[in-house]
Amino acid sequence: MGASTENSSIEQILSSLRALEERISRIESYLELRPTSELEKEEPSPTTAIAAEDDEALELQLGQNWFAKAGIVGLALGIAFLLTLPYNGLPPFLPSAIGYILVAGIFFLSRYWRESFQQVSRYLLGGGLLLLYFTTLRLSYFSPTPALTSPPVELGLLLLVVAVNVMVAIRRESVYLAAFNLTLGYLTALLGGGAAFVLTVLTILSALTAYLCIRYRWNGLLTFGIGITYLTHFVWTANNPLLGTPLQFGLTPQIHLAFILVYAACFAAPTLLREKNSREDAFSILNSFFNGLFGFGVFAVSTLAVPNTGIAAWNTAASLVFLGVSIAFWVRLRSVYATFVYAMLGYAALSAAIVAQFAMPDFFVWLCWQSILVITTAVWFRSRFIVVANFIIYLMIFAAYLFAAPTVSSISVSFGIVALLSARILNWQKNQLALRTEMMRNAYLASALLFLPYALYHSVPPQFVSASWLVLALFYYVAGRTLKSRKYRWMALLTMSLTILYVFIIDLTTVDPIVRIVSFLVVGSALLAISMAYSRKKKKS
Repeated sequence: MGASTENSSIEQILSSLRALEERISRIESYLELRPTSELEKEEPSPTTAIAAEDDEALELQLGQNWFAKAGIVGLALGIAFLLTLPYNGLPPFLPSAIGYILVAGIFFLSRYWRESFQQVSRYLLGGGLLLLYFTTLRLSYFSPTPALTSPPVELGLLLLVVAVNVMVAIRRESVYLAAFNLTLGYLTALLGGGAAFVLTVLTILSALTAYLCIRYRWNGLLTFGIGITYLTHFVWTANNPLLGTPLQFGLTPQIHLAFILVYAACFAAPTLLREKNSREDAFSILNSFFNGLFGFGVFAVSTLAVPNTGIAAWNTAASLVFLGVSIAFWVRLRSVYATFVYAMLGYAALSAAIVAQFAMPDFFVWLCWQSILVITTAVWFRSRFIVVANFIIYLMIFAAYLFAAPTVSSISVSFGIVALLSARILNWQKNQLALRTEMMRNAYLASALLFLPYALYHSVPPQFVSASWLVLALFYYVAGRTLKSRKYRWMALLTMSLTILYVFIIDLTTVDPIVRIVSFLVVGSALLAISMAYSRKKKKS
C-alpha cells in the first residue's frame, strides 16, 4: 500500500516535469529562442571573424601580388645588368640576341600562365616589355663596339618598340603599362637630342596622353603626362645634363617655345572635352593647375634664361593661347577654376610682354591700364577670384611704381583713373558677378580717393595743387549727382576737406601771396556754393 502510494507520487512528479518541459519548449518555440545546448556551442564573434578575414586578405595581397612584383622587378634588373656587361671577344649582336630570346621566353610564360597565375602573368608582361626596350637599346649602347652604329636606325627601332608596347597597354586597358611605356618614349626623345626629333616625339606623346585620358578617363595618367612632358622639355633645353653634358641654356632654337604652348593646349583638351553638365572634380582642377603652372613655368624660364629672346612677342603669343583656353572653358563648361587658372596665366604673360616692350616707368602705365581688360573679362567670366586677384595685383603695381620710378610724374594719374573706371565697371555689372557686398568697388573708390590727390600733388606745380584738388572734388560731386551715387558725393566732401587742410596749412605759409589770396577766395567760394547746395537739398527733402 505504502509502496504504491510512493510510486504514484513519483509518477505525478515526473508527469509534472514533463508537462513543464513541454510548456518551456512551447515558450522557446514561440519566442524563437535557441535551446541551451546550442547556446553552449562556441561561435566566433563578428569582430574576430572580420579580423581573420583582414589577416587572410593581407597575407594574400602580400604573398600573391607584392612578392610577384618584387620578383619580376628583380628578374628584370638582373637580366638588364647582365645585358650591360661588355662581353669582350663575343660578337656585338650576341647580347641583344640573347636578350630577345629571353624576352620571347618571358612573353611565352606570360601567355602560358594567363589563366592559372593571372597576377604573375601581368607582371611578366610588363617586365618583358621593359626588357624588349632595353635589349633594343643594347644594340647601340653599353658596349665599346655596338652592333648598330646608325643613330637614326636605333631611334627608329626604339620608337617602334615604344609604339608596340603602348598598343599592348591599350589592348590590355592598363593605365600602369601605358604610363610605363610612355616614360620609355620620353627617354627615347632625350636620347635623340635633335630639336626636330625631340619636339616631334614630345608633341606626339602629349597628344597620345590626352587621347588616352579622353577615351579611358585616365585622369591620373594625364597628371603624370603633364609632369613628365614639361620635365623632359626642360631637361632638353638645359642641354640634356642627364646624359653627362654641362647645364646650359640657349642651344635650342626659339621655336621650341611654341611647342610648350602646344603641350598646354593638348593637356587642356581632356578636361575641356568632358561632359558639359559634369562638375569640376578634384582631378580636373588639379590637372588644370598643374598644366598651367608647369607649362607657363617652363615657358617663362626658357624665355628669361636665354638672351636675345623675343620676350614680348613670345609672351604675347602665350597670352593669346592661355586666354583662348580660358574663354573655351567658360563658353563650353562655365568652368570656375580652370577659367581662373588659364585667364590669370594669360594676364601674366601679357604683363611680361608689356614689361619687355616698354621702358620704365612707362610700362607701369600699360600694366595699370591692363587692369581694365582684366576687370572686363572677369565680369564676363563672372569670376570673383579674378576681381580680387586683379585688385591685389593693381596695388602691387602701384607700390612697385612708387618704389622703382625715380620720380612720381603725371603718369601716376592713370592709377586713379583706372580705379574709378574699374569701380564703375563693377557697379555696372555687379549682378553678373553675384557680389553680395560692394567691398571690391569700395576698395577701388578708396584707391582713387587716395591715389588721385597724391598724383596731382606730384604732377602739377605747387601753387596749383589746391586748385587741382578743388577741380577733382567738383568732378566727384558732379559724378555723384549724375549717377545718383552717395559714394561719389562722400568722395567730393573728403577731397574738399583735404583741400581745406592743404590751403590752411601749406598755401598759408609757402606759396606766393597772390596765389595764396586766389586760393583762399576760390576755396571759400566753393565752400559757400557747396553749403548752399546742401541747404537747398535739405529744404526740398
